[in-house]
Amino acid sequence: RPGEVLAELYLKPLELSAGTLARKLNLPRTRIERLIKGQTGMSPDTALRLARYFGTSAQYWMNLQTNYELKVAEEEQGADILSIDPLEAA
Repeated sequence: RPGEVLAELYLKPLELSAGTLARKLNLPRTRIERLIKGQTGMSPDTALRLARYFGTSAQYWMNLQTNYELKVAEEEQGADILSIDPLEAA
């Protein structure tokens, strides 16, 4: 989850609380807390703010979200997806 990455690789090592980060990003504290808890996903707005603050790219944060969603979808729909016959080349 993107929130886990945020918490484990950024907040904990830098000893930042969700509230402090939220203030620095001009966001409601609850947005960061919900992201960390996995109650909400990474939005483009949050990704842009995190990228600016941490010196990363917004794409980095959005890729974390996309990868997480793909993993969840594969776990939930994997059997159904595997039942699809691939297109054969002519």
